[in-house]
Amino acid sequence: MGNKFIYEVHDNPIIAAVKNGDVLNTVIENQCNIVFLLYGNVSTLKDIVENLRNNNKLVFIHIDLIEGISNDIHGLKYIVEKVRPFGIITTKGNLISAAKNMGVYTIQRLFILDSLSYDRSIRSVEKYKPDAIEILPGIIHKITKRLKIDLNIPIIAGGLINDKEDVISALKAGAIAVSSTNNMVWEL
Repeated sequence: MGNKFIYEVHDNPIIAAVKNGDVLNTVIENQCNIVFLLYGNVSTLKDIVENLRNNNKLVFIHIDLIEGISNDIHGLKYIVEKVRPFGIITTKGNLISAAKNMGVYTIQRLFILDSLSYDRSIRSVEKYKPDAIEILPGIIHKITKRLKIDLNIPIIAGGLINDKEDVISALKAGAIAVSSTNNMVWEL
């Protein structure tokens, strides 16, 4: 199962993350082999997944975001048995363990905002052993640039600033300063 995911990612490293039905036909016609389904409800989910599967897409359901289905073990069991996705995405470690026991591919979504969340994420992944992780945000320097344009307010970049390169990247992106808990950075 994991080999199929790796093969598909190797073939096309772009994953379509779908947050509403407006783009479903676009995704079906697109070259993306893998779909992260970030929307749906108990009434529509099975049809959406079947449609994507019938169009040769590997479907991962972000179970934390599905309406009308509890994001607990019972909701997970329903999704795995009735909807039959290739895999699931969740922020919850206990659901990662349960989904692995149910035989689906697991992706743990991690929000890494600072050194504390980084350390927590490492411990969680080591404990629950997902098949893969998705880290967010993926492009913080680009977001800094956009925020500077959209808001026209001073921006301070913080979280995971560990060396001179991080400082320079943040400042180049438009931050006026950086904050860091790393005392080595304080000496730069």
